[in-house]
Amino acid sequence: MKLFITGGAGFIGVNFIDYMFKHYPSYRIVCLDALTYAGNIERIKSYMKNKNFSFIRGDITNRFLINQLFNNERFDRVINFAAETHVDRSIHHPSQFVHTNVLGTSVLLDAVRTYKVDRFHQISTDEVYGDLPLDHELTFSESSPLQPSSPYSASKASADLLCMAYFRTYQLPITISRSSNNYGPYQYPEKLIPFMIKRALNHQSLPLYGNGENSRDWIHVNDHCRAIDIILHQGKEGEIYNIGAQEEKSNLEMVKMILSELNKSESLITFVKDRPGHDLRYALNTTKLEQLGWQKKISFDRGMKETIAWYRGLMK
Repeated sequence: MKLFITGGAGFIGVNFIDYMFKHYPSYRIVCLDALTYAGNIERIKSYMKNKNFSFIRGDITNRFLINQLFNNERFDRVINFAAETHVDRSIHHPSQFVHTNVLGTSVLLDAVRTYKVDRFHQISTDEVYGDLPLDHELTFSESSPLQPSSPYSASKASADLLCMAYFRTYQLPITISRSSNNYGPYQYPEKLIPFMIKRALNHQSLPLYGNGENSRDWIHVNDHCRAIDIILHQGKEGEIYNIGAQEEKSNLEMVKMILSELNKSESLITFVKDRPGHDLRYALNTTKLEQLGWQKKISFDRGMKETIAWYRGLMK
């Protein structure tokens, strides 16, 4: 099996490559990444010793490069992690998100169609559904309407719609997964958990948007990787699968947990002006994925303790 993994130098991508080599050592992995600011070049270098791994620095919007790779390599399956993902950045530079997340997905879909790839899997996000009220137990299913709130989530929703259109029009063998917030090792420190850990260790203030009540469902990146594995091998073409852990925490709860684990004072918390369009709550119904045999394995308490310890060690 030859896999083409785009965005493999990013947070979830590098963890997925780790996972696949541990569970499928005979698989051949070709990784493409533009190595923008959030790319983990050191982790990519560590794979170079593996004869079943190769890396190409490049952009998924480069149609000539993508077609050349597909023609030369004849991939069996494509997993598209490549994306601009930070909501705050999308508010200030929306066109970058449209370019990479929409145009890039379009280029990949055209190549999959031309070179008859067995499966294209799109990594999406729960943010495409918009948000839910804080004081309710509603959850999003795969059939919930798309109501994105930010340029980031709108660009991911657009990419999802392209995938579904290619499935219907061209019978392209696609699957889509929409995951809740991930945490774990190798995450770029612009995201909430590593950002707060780093600042707490440096005795800096921990800024929280609004009143900190915005709620997210948190899943360990390794549980996310197992879910993608199951969808790749057992998922039905043309289907969307939600991936979540039913571990809802407010941003304020998350920050307090980090401070407690690091033995830091809550006086470091500061509340700042809320960002535009800030979603209130995300929560997913994952019944469809569980019917394939998936269940989370990493408890939130264990995962967070290990994650905090990992970043603490990184900063020593």
